[in-house]
Amino acid sequence: MTVIKSIALFVAAAIAEIGGVYLVWQGVRERRGLAFVGVGVIALGLYGLVATFQPSPHFGRILAAYGGVFVVGSLLWGVVFDGFRPDRYDIIGAAICIIGIAVIMYAPRAGQV
Repeated sequence: MTVIKSIALFVAAAIAEIGGVYLVWQGVRERRGLAFVGVGVIALGLYGLVATFQPSPHFGRILAAYGGVFVVGSLLWGVVFDGFRPDRYDIIGAAICIIGIAVIMYAPRAGQV
């Protein structure tokens, strides 16, 4: 159950962070206005909050693993919202990130239950 909770929190954090950055991008680069920027900044703050609910007490470990989540999530966001089509190297890189996330967050460690 803890792994499922952790993965759900990573997904929620990714949506908040990547969505927030996307809204800021839309507001500034695509000239959609300050409302987009403001909502994006709020979403970025929510990302920081969501990350604090991870079951692991190790900030560095969570943030390192989230780096991989961000890579995979960003590619998926581009596919869904921006018409991006990943090539085989994007997919290979994302797969490497997923393996890294699994090792960093969920590998059995001495002294952990």
